[in-house]
Amino acid sequence: MKNNRLCLIAVPVICLALIGVSFAQRPETNIDPARHPNLAEAQHHILQAFEKIDEAQGANHDQLGGHAEKAKQLLDQASRELKQAAEFANRRK
Repeated sequence: MKNNRLCLIAVPVICLALIGVSFAQRPETNIDPARHPNLAEAQHHILQAFEKIDEAQGANHDQLGGHAEKAKQLLDQASRELKQAAEFANRRK
């Protein structure tokens, strides 16, 4: 009885977690290349890396042990950090 109740709770929770992870946010390319060409280019390369990871996940049927998804999350974080660096530089000028 306890096992059935545990399964009824665990299965939906696991499914929701997997759905959330499978929709990692695509990094934005939102740095003005006229003001910060190097940061904008770095952000562009982050987007390219993100897209290559998407291709790898598709080719491997998402069987990469969650590591590819984690890499995509870190790329999104790196893109946001670059945007913050550009905004910081804008405020200092």
